[in-house]
Amino acid sequence: MVTEIKSPTYPESVADGTIANWVKKEGQAVKQDELIAEIETDKIVLEVLSPINGKISKILKPEGEVVNSGELIAQIEETSGHAEEEDQEDSLKENVSSKNENNSLNHGPAVRRMLEEYNLDPKNITGSGKDGRISKSDIKNYLENINKKPEKPIEKDMSTSSGLTDRDEERVPMSRMRSTIAKRLLSVTQETAMLTTFNEVDMKPIKDLRKKFGDEFQTEHGLKLGFMGFFVSASINALKKFPVANASIDGTDVIYHGYQDISVAVSTDRGLVVPVIRDADILTLPDIEKSILEYSEKAKEGKLSIEDMQGGTFTISNGGVFGSLLSTPILNAPQTAILGMHTIQDRVVVIEGEMEIRPMMYLALSYDHRLLDGKDAVAFLICIKEQLESPQRLLLNL
Repeated sequence: MVTEIKSPTYPESVADGTIANWVKKEGQAVKQDELIAEIETDKIVLEVLSPINGKISKILKPEGEVVNSGELIAQIEETSGHAEEEDQEDSLKENVSSKNENNSLNHGPAVRRMLEEYNLDPKNITGSGKDGRISKSDIKNYLENINKKPEKPIEKDMSTSSGLTDRDEERVPMSRMRSTIAKRLLSVTQETAMLTTFNEVDMKPIKDLRKKFGDEFQTEHGLKLGFMGFFVSASINALKKFPVANASIDGTDVIYHGYQDISVAVSTDRGLVVPVIRDADILTLPDIEKSILEYSEKAKEGKLSIEDMQGGTFTISNGGVFGSLLSTPILNAPQTAILGMHTIQDRVVVIEGEMEIRPMMYLALSYDHRLLDGKDAVAFLICIKEQLESPQRLLLNL
């Protein structure tokens, strides 16, 4: 019996998707609920799972093709009894013989890109993942062991026969997610009156607090006490004092939100995603930290849903994890403001007339000047700064 495999039903905000990767190829055996393909949409990557045990008899939509919601993309021939045993034996033989030669086929896009970028043969790399899958760390360890330098990418479609040179190029299509991000960012810069104000915050009080209670916090709540929870809490209190920073523009109307849903930017291999901590204003700091950790893990695994990223009234972006000292974050439309965190760096500052070395962080607040005046934007950022430098204010809601 042949079973039709269709693309998932997309959310209302998603028009179509692109076949990003066929994890399983024609003729390969598959098990029920096993991943067989990935479909990339403008916002997330959707997984296509096999509904039965069988063998992929035909792939109707190749990689790179656009598919609509519920569209037929492949067919699976169901196997049972003796036939299933033969299929499993054939599949096992095929996997054993080609495990090293085609090791990259069952790995994510990031791993395949690294294999291509460094021109590596996967059979030379020992995978530490499930079923011998190769991870990015496996490739990095392999490169460190052989001290291999990146090789120049080779253009796949060369029209000349003069051979390869050091100036070869490669042209690849932009992914749907990256294309959507590019369009949104360009739209924001063109359709808003974006301005950025800066300040700096002394992180010593927060660092001292983490040092004093970090172990106890981890024992009690089962996770580390990070920095982001403090920034989310400080932003919530500031948003309550300056509700215009929590508002958005819809045509000629201003929408004031009576809640604080905080978007937290997370970087992934496929691009930047912004999951939303809903009703953050009623969450405790441990709850906020748990939400951030859960979203971060889901983002790395590509498990974020459309619902996880919809909405949000204010965004926090942490470029400091990558070493950024100062930047101007771009608004997450239709929100009015976005807070940019940066790396913590020891600097000499004047404290009560004396020079001291303190762990300092630059803060950046980008805002839509159509709605938020410079005076309020500066006062809003100072409010966040004051709470971080005096964590007691967070408890007293000052």
